Amino acid sequence: MIVSSVVVSKLHARVDLQQRVPRSPRWSEPSIPAGSDDHAADQADENEPRTIPSLFSRVQAWGRITLTELPSWLVSLIVHLAVLLTLALISRSTNQISRIELLFRQSSDSTASELLEFTTVELEPTVPLEAVVDDEWVEVEELISVDVIDAQADLMSLVPKLDVGLFDPVAVPSNALAKPENMFEGRSGAAKERLLRLYGGDEQTEDAVASGLVWLKRQQLRNGSWSLHGPYANGARGENQISATAMAMLAFMGAGSTHRSGKYQKELLRAARWLVTHQDGQGFLAGSTRGHERMYSQAQATIALCELYAMTGDSWIRPYAQAACDFAVASQSPQGGWRYQPRMDSDTSVTGWFVMGLKSGDAGGLEVDDYIWPKIERYFDSVSQGYSGGYSYMPNVAPSPSMTAEGVLCHQYLGRHRNMPGMAQSLGSLVQNHPIKMNEADVYYWYYATQALHHYGGPLWKQWNEEMKATLPDRQEKRGRERGSWSPSGDAWGGYAGRLYTTCLSIYCLEVYYRHLPLYEPGETE
Repeated sequence: MIVSSVVVSKLHARVDLQQRVPRSPRWSEPSIPAGSDDHAADQADENEPRTIPSLFSRVQAWGRITLTELPSWLVSLIVHLAVLLTLALISRSTNQISRIELLFRQSSDSTASELLEFTTVELEPTVPLEAVVDDEWVEVEELISVDVIDAQADLMSLVPKLDVGLFDPVAVPSNALAKPENMFEGRSGAAKERLLRLYGGDEQTEDAVASGLVWLKRQQLRNGSWSLHGPYANGARGENQISATAMAMLAFMGAGSTHRSGKYQKELLRAARWLVTHQDGQGFLAGSTRGHERMYSQAQATIALCELYAMTGDSWIRPYAQAACDFAVASQSPQGGWRYQPRMDSDTSVTGWFVMGLKSGDAGGLEVDDYIWPKIERYFDSVSQGYSGGYSYMPNVAPSPSMTAEGVLCHQYLGRHRNMPGMAQSLGSLVQNHPIKMNEADVYYWYYATQALHHYGGPLWKQWNEEMKATLPDRQEKRGRERGSWSPSGDAWGGYAGRLYTTCLSIYCLEVYYRHLPLYEPGETE
């Protein structure tokens, strides 16, 4: 506006100056004869040929006259309108939306409350954990703080790349599988109290569990993991932090705690964070574990993650638990089970841990391919003695009490009816010939037998439970630095696996009343 006003003002000044200053003779035009008037001038103009240059000159002259007659503010207004119109025409053709304005108002519709329901997008295992958990983060450099393992350079090369497409799916009979729903719902609240009374737990068993969990809490390392070596007495011969951490997590979760609620919420959150940092792109968690312990560790970690997800439905846990299940499915051997190397062989001991991991994932709503279950069942049939009862470590090997207890439990989860031939014989033989004895401790055997007999119920369970709930609390340390733990001395595997191992499995036995919901209806077990 200021620029145009100056221009117009200078134009008026120029015109006025031309009117005031006399023309130089050099530029004087021919004189008009005296007596001529305006009509004569007009007539001369009309007689002049109307060429394009002459028209342009007339328009130019008219413009100069008009500008001199119009006020400066009006000329400025006309110039600015022309400029604005030109800019508007230029910007109108961009075909882009620069801004969207949304107007919100409160609705009076009674159905608006339905908008409160929503779903969240699942996180992939590659999403950084710190993006979804805002508590104190543990640096990866601090993960191994006790007895650092000298991992061999080719350790991960022992784990082959797995191709699920190489498997041949097997049709699943419609009535072949038992799919226990909500198998972890009895671990807290009124349901826990009811199951505790119904299946024979009491104040003594609960006190032993509580004392054991306090001991476990004291052993957690700064990075959130646990160690099989220490810092307690009577540690394991070798280190295995994956198994130690998974077993401790299962003990806390069995009593009803998760990383989101319960007395040991903080401990479980730190442990879960540490555990998932060890998972690779194939879902394998035990890469830092040595030798034949790797698949044991993988199965135990799978159970821990699947239970944690099933109990909470927490979206950041799901991709890690799903990846662990995917690894288990892809690593199943042609015999139907698992052993020390993926897809290489099968034994009842390792297979039992994987069955519990996959069943935990299945119960929690994770995707587990159905074609694996008939293969697993065929494997357990191959190590079963049939009507006479008993299960062996591998096919064509003599049965043992621990493998019998593990085989029966897995067949129960695979859908075997309570009255199927062999189940009563197997469990009856365990109770009569291999009862719990203080001086013949074997917590591995007790762990599986306690679960199988609890599901089976009836007089066999009552007889077993009376011995179990008296013996285990008596074996627990009552004083000193290791108060609340179970000594590995005298245990079948305690000298090898150490104090944390015997403590965790003893806690599992005393949590059995509510740790998993029974597979058979109460009417069947009486």
